[in-house]
Amino acid sequence: MIIGANYEGAGTEMNAGLAKDEAVSPLRRLLREAYDDETVEALVPRILALVESARSDFSDREDGWIDETDVFLITYGDSITDEMRPPLGVLNDFLSQHLLGLIRNVHVLPCFPWTSDDGFSVLDYREIKPGLGDWSHIQTLSRSFGVMLDAVINHISSESVWFKGFRNGDPKFREYFHICDPMLDYSGVTRPRALPLLTRFATESGPQYVWTTFSEDQVDLNYANPDVLVEILDVLLFYARRGARFIRLDAVGFLWKKLGTTCMHLPETHAIIQVMRWVLDAAVPGVLLITETNVPHADNISYFGDGDNESHMVYQFPLPPLTLQAFQTGDARLLSQWAATLAPPSPQTTYFNFLASHDGIGVRPAEGILTRDQVEEMATRVETNGGRVSMRGLPDGSTAPYELNISFLDAISLPDDDDELRAKKFLAAQAVLLSLVGVPAIYIHSLLGIRNDYQGLAETGRNRSINRKKLKLNDLLAELRRDESLSALVFAGHCQLLSVRRTRPAFHPDSAQRVLFLDDRVFSLVRDGKDDWIWATINVSEKPVSMRVLCAELGRTDTVLLRDIISGQEVRSTRGVIEFELKPYSAVWFAELEAN
Repeated sequence: MIIGANYEGAGTEMNAGLAKDEAVSPLRRLLREAYDDETVEALVPRILALVESARSDFSDREDGWIDETDVFLITYGDSITDEMRPPLGVLNDFLSQHLLGLIRNVHVLPCFPWTSDDGFSVLDYREIKPGLGDWSHIQTLSRSFGVMLDAVINHISSESVWFKGFRNGDPKFREYFHICDPMLDYSGVTRPRALPLLTRFATESGPQYVWTTFSEDQVDLNYANPDVLVEILDVLLFYARRGARFIRLDAVGFLWKKLGTTCMHLPETHAIIQVMRWVLDAAVPGVLLITETNVPHADNISYFGDGDNESHMVYQFPLPPLTLQAFQTGDARLLSQWAATLAPPSPQTTYFNFLASHDGIGVRPAEGILTRDQVEEMATRVETNGGRVSMRGLPDGSTAPYELNISFLDAISLPDDDDELRAKKFLAAQAVLLSLVGVPAIYIHSLLGIRNDYQGLAETGRNRSINRKKLKLNDLLAELRRDESLSALVFAGHCQLLSVRRTRPAFHPDSAQRVLFLDDRVFSLVRDGKDDWIWATINVSEKPVSMRVLCAELGRTDTVLLRDIISGQEVRSTRGVIEFELKPYSAVWFAELEAN
């Protein structure tokens, strides 16, 4: 590995006065966290040239901060297919016809040419995968929805032009990757999967061991080479030019390598992300960064930086395992205790909340919240419900659960539940997601009530395939038209929740959140802000719960009339007390109608 070496770049010459301007000082300071002074001075004009070029393309772009109407859909470009039409066009048509006004943003998972890991081993960052469509489809989508694109920039495919150039001795790519000595001690490096860290490749100069964090086909990039940084900055700006309002930095916690450390969350990694933020803010204000770091909570929120200099949103990874544990046990205590600690550090940052995604349910983020026995109990229940458990390697050579691979719909249910009960449980869990401070994101399979895909699992042999089913449009529409089908029940329930949520400013990401500890079987919180107030309460258990709550606990007067904006149910206080029955696996969002 080559750290902090000097490189000569042929970057565009910039005016010397501009390079010394006070506005550029933060950029220099950040670069010095990772590179020596000579390298920094060579880098600055190259980065400024990228910024100036992008500014000319985005001079009239004005995208504001997010609000209560911002809900994300997470989907692959070909999650829904129709014969003879590009899947990205099918996706746009489906969203426009069925979800316009309910879903405002779309996270299109890696839609670039790839060789493995369902898109996360990218061949070419600047091309759309043949068969999906082309950049015009992304730009069309961006006219109706805020588009999030993936920047899979910790690694690149071993079949990419970059890595082939490295293997063939092309000087341009010689130091794009980490050449490693296998005799050194790598035991302290954090391992996300139970696979070898180093992979041996034949090259023009002989066999070389190269750093491959995730698989032998996903070769880590060497950001100690500033040419790599410039290349990736150009890619980020390219995505913005093609319509991305949001850019997701995939697996970014692994970005910088330094032997003798865990190679996770290093100061250099944070500095590089802050450089990315500086460039985007300078060139294309309104493009927001989201970091994806499937790690314990304290490490995850470190990517907010100081609240104004790093990511705008971080993935809320503890939420899926804690919500699952609450519904599996009928006990919301741990979920409530954790939620009570949440507070974004600034009005310019918030949480990217989700329960399900293209990946499984990561359990590492719940470390320190759930015990090992509780994690093992969750894993056992998941296997009982037809799921799989993926393991990771530990420094002592042992393994531990890393990810639970199952559709969240199946994870939260029992095998003999009927569809009505299954939908009821699942929508109650989704109400937790939609109530919390932050911005909610719904995986397309969750939105459409899709269960475990055993055929896909058998075809690929990869655990994550169990929750990545490809849906045929005509079959999907037929299921949605059958009112009693699981898909129809779940989809209709989502649409109802989304339609009422978007009308309430209390669900704005900046609105305050206060968790109420009313009953162990209940997850309850108050959202208060933007001249609005909502009391959300969800029963995570199979039994009805008799609620008796003092108006003072809610911050209301002793005489108050509340209406559940989901069902229309009204409840009036009596002598300063609110009483009602919360049915099994039900959610209420109470708004205040009157107070005297």
